[in-house]
Order: sequence, then structure tokens, then C-alpha cells
Amino acid sequence: MALHGPIPITYPMLFPHGCYIVGDVEKVKDFDASTKERFVQARDKHTGEPVWQVPVMDGDPTLKAAQKTLAIKILSTDQPIPPPPVSGLPFTPVEFDDITVTPYVNQATGRLAYSIRVRHMHAPRTPAVANGKPTPAGKDSA
Repeated sequence: MALHGPIPITYPMLFPHGCYIVGDVEKVKDFDASTKERFVQARDKHTGEPVWQVPVMDGDPTLKAAQKTLAIKILSTDQPIPPPPVSGLPFTPVEFDDITVTPYVNQATGRLAYSIRVRHMHAPRTPAVANGKPTPAGKDSA
């Protein structure tokens, strides 16, 4: 099989209904290297870059509540900065670039799960909708 390691995927394939930031960008903890007294940030095993994560909500209306929120891991030497909020929307719309998906078996449930890693986070290139009116991506409506 020609697939080895993370599988590249596009944002529209992953989030056809868009997605929204629902928390803060945080460092991912390296559980093997960290101790009670010392926090060590995780590094990507392929690139060596620091790993950050941000919780997002999938905009797909057909998903069950438990399936809507997931953590996106971001590979970046500097802390990623989320796009600015959009006036009239309860959550900040976001898009990601250079996305890979790595399937794995969740040891707690025995089910197939996915680790999603990205390199860039930015405001959507298409307008968000606030109060029923299109809003330029990343801009507050007046």
C-alpha cells in the first residue's frame, strides 16, 4: 500500500459545513517526558515541531452532540493565534491548511478514531454569516 504515515486531506473534505473555535489554543503535554513538577510540550514525531491544540466544533448539522467537538493539533514553533471573532456569531469561524489525518484505534473504546494535525489556522476565505447577512471573513459587521 502506498500510504505511509499521516494522510493529507483538504479542509472542505474534513469540514464541508465549516468549523468554529470553542476554546483556547494550548500546548499539548508530552506525558512521557513531563513530571508533576515539570511540564514538557509534545513535539511532532515526524517534524520535531512543538504541538499545540485548539478545540473546535464541526458545523455539520447531522452530527450527534458528542461528535461535534474535537481537538485539532497544530504544528508550529510559535503559539498559533486564532482569527478574530465575528460580530453576531457565538463562536469564531476558522479554517486550517496543510491538514493530515492519522487513523488509530482508541484504546478506551476499541473504535477507530482520527488524529488531525494542521500547520496553519486562519479566518475563513469565504464569508461567515451573522444575523442572516454575509460578513467579510475575519471582519466585524457594523
